[in-house]
Amino acid sequence: MATIKPFRGLRPPKDLVEQVESRPYDVLESDEARAEAGTNEKSLYHIIKPEIDFPEGTSEYDPRVYEKAAQNFQMFQDKGWLVQDKDEHYYIYAQTMNGKTQYGLVIGAYVEDYMNGVIKKHELTRRDKEEDRMKHVRVNNANLEPVFFAYPDNAVLNELLMRYAATEPVYDFIAPIDGFRHQFWIVSDPKDIQTVTEEFAKMPSLYIADGHHRSAAAALVGAEKAKQNPNHRGDEEYNYFMAVAFQASQLTILDYNRVLKDLNGLTSEQFLEAVGKNFTIVDKGTEIYKPQQLHEFSLYLDGHWYSLTAKPGTYNEQDPIGVLDVDISSRLILEDILQLGDLRSSKRIDFVGGLRGLGELKRRVDSGEMRAALALYPVSMQQIMDIADSGKIMPPKATWFEPKLRSGLVVHKLS
Repeated sequence: MATIKPFRGLRPPKDLVEQVESRPYDVLESDEARAEAGTNEKSLYHIIKPEIDFPEGTSEYDPRVYEKAAQNFQMFQDKGWLVQDKDEHYYIYAQTMNGKTQYGLVIGAYVEDYMNGVIKKHELTRRDKEEDRMKHVRVNNANLEPVFFAYPDNAVLNELLMRYAATEPVYDFIAPIDGFRHQFWIVSDPKDIQTVTEEFAKMPSLYIADGHHRSAAAALVGAEKAKQNPNHRGDEEYNYFMAVAFQASQLTILDYNRVLKDLNGLTSEQFLEAVGKNFTIVDKGTEIYKPQQLHEFSLYLDGHWYSLTAKPGTYNEQDPIGVLDVDISSRLILEDILQLGDLRSSKRIDFVGGLRGLGELKRRVDSGEMRAALALYPVSMQQIMDIADSGKIMPPKATWFEPKLRSGLVVHKLS
């Protein structure tokens, strides 16, 4: 069962939140962070992307960059741009995209739950990325950015969330770049805090939706600190890391599409003939065509959109991985026909989040940069939970969650 706790969040004053908050560190490059921060010294990018304080071209992995993160983090506290709450709280974080609002609980997740599988993952992590985030957590002795969790729908927690949502939030703003609304409440009533803790204690599992590297790094540093402390008791703050947990049914997963640099030496006709062995192909003309259901794909090639429907027998309905469209397309098109190899390292493919729309796929092909594009029907949260429950790992580049969590609304210190 899941163990969580409230914590004393470190937060910006209400009048500074829009200057401090930022996009997550891993959704933009250093030059983008430098441009977004501009002359704003209060931007969290100075802590989570501190290479922007060095000359262009400075590696984000330079030891001086990590040291700068810690210096800037301390400066933010010294100057009152981040102020720690006096008492332990849970927090509520709401995001509104295209008229739909999802409500998350900001919690202290238990390191041991990550280690023993109560907190379940569905993606592989890369050790180099884990180590980068571990260094960042170590040097700051804090979780600067939250992990994105999902939990099974819960009527008691939903009632609590809706009750707070009817009150005035502490923060309420429209973020630049994404244009989505972000709201934030403090759960300070002892009874409500107890309710949240008790309801999570009934849940057999929590699920990492987004932020696998942050989860791994936070948990590994917590475990590391426990081993290094000769007087370790188990209730220290480093035994927990910050996460925002949303009810599974509220989450929006967008399509995560592919653009292809070449057809592996095949002509368009040869490629379509090869695809036709495992897919029913229908020419949809020149207007953008979006997949309408599972096991249907859209192919953009030579100015035309095609519907590709996987034929019976090309996938196993009983296999939680084999039934995924990302697996079907990877096996039967990207591997068998195009021979792309490891999708995480191949230079012959790129990936486009669904927020950009299928027009972005068309643009990149029409420009001559890419030869063809493949659009997928989005994965469901239930599919992700089924895979995590089975102990299996999803293929790379399978999910794209929107909206992304903003960073800087609250920080969790490890001591």
